[in-house]
Amino acid sequence: MKTIRLMIALLMCTSFASHTFAQDTPKKGIEILSYNHVGLAVKDLKVSAKFYREIIGLSPVDVPDNLLAIRRWFKIAPGQELHLLLGREQPVANNDKNGAHFSLSIPTNSADGIEEFLKANNVAYHRQKRFDGAFQIYVTDPDGYVIELNEPKK
Repeated sequence: MKTIRLMIALLMCTSFASHTFAQDTPKKGIEILSYNHVGLAVKDLKVSAKFYREIIGLSPVDVPDNLLAIRRWFKIAPGQELHLLLGREQPVANNDKNGAHFSLSIPTNSADGIEEFLKANNVAYHRQKRFDGAFQIYVTDPDGYVIELNEPKK
């Protein structure tokens, strides 16, 4: 009889403990494996594609023939892409370096060369030194999207 009471007490404690811990453990949410792509609506597909290919330096990714009139894709890094989607009618609003923007990593100590390249290609930019000594360079694409070119932390 003592064994049965002890087993019941243990089961009750186990049930209470697992219920309590389940409530205290925050939900994990959606498991994200990696960054896949960002899609940007653009007004002029050819102009935007040229900017991302020739100024930002992204490599084109093949687009299915039936989408070529409305899409361009670019490789950012392994498994990460930028998709340009024809359809923007107005320039991007409220997109600045202190607000909405996206950031791409650049190599350590590459800001000087990038700045020279931007000047030579008449691309407006803003360069600043971050609190840790690394540089950030901000450029705006033809639709008004702000892109941060970000050196790694020093």
